[in-house]
Amino acid sequence: MTVTAPHVFFITPPAPCPYLPGRMERRVVACLDELPASAFDTLTAAGFRRSQRFVYKPSCLGCQACVSVRILVERFVWSRSFRKIHARNRDLVATEKAPLATEEQYRLFARYLDHRHTEGGMQGMRFEEYREMVEDGTAGTRLIEFRDGDRRLLGVSLTDRVADGLSGVYKFFEPAEGRRSLGTEIVLWHVLRARALGLPHVYLGYWIAGCRKMAYKSRFAPLECLEGASWVPFPPETEATTDTP
Repeated sequence: MTVTAPHVFFITPPAPCPYLPGRMERRVVACLDELPASAFDTLTAAGFRRSQRFVYKPSCLGCQACVSVRILVERFVWSRSFRKIHARNRDLVATEKAPLATEEQYRLFARYLDHRHTEGGMQGMRFEEYREMVEDGTAGTRLIEFRDGDRRLLGVSLTDRVADGLSGVYKFFEPAEGRRSLGTEIVLWHVLRARALGLPHVYLGYWIAGCRKMAYKSRFAPLECLEGASWVPFPPETEATTDTP
């Protein structure tokens, strides 16, 4: 299938990069409403990410730091660290739901931003904006809530199911529960869920060399990265020590 109609895709003006200081970012963007329903699967496999009803991909002048990466589910290596984290969170119950925003989720989202992303573009997002982020999705979008034995909401993932995998759109979790490594546990859940569904990949978005916030992705080996139009083995990196942002 071809999704290259020139009137559908546009390039954003350069803006300060949110990941690498001193650099400018530029994106190729398209609105899903102007594309065939099946185009989203194709674009995800081509390295695009989704934000509400738009898909985007970096197209920065003189910079190729953003690298699309995905986990190879059947070959995923459960390290000792991953096993410990998963065991530590064995009390969590994950529930998949339709993407509907709640005040409870929003309060957790706000605490997460206050602790993890005080200078990010989402800081100060109102509930109505959060609702748009959650509810303006695709046919395959699901909301996964992670609760402990006391029914406390500790984590949330907004996740798209595509033809060949699961794609995490955004995740957030309780910052006061640092010992749990909830960001890592949410990624591990996606690996297990993709395997149960017979899906070969978990899309992690962009790994960015030199960006501490994105360094955690190299831990989930083996990975593939997108080079041109082909997915190739991701070079082994020094294991990151940070949890998911």
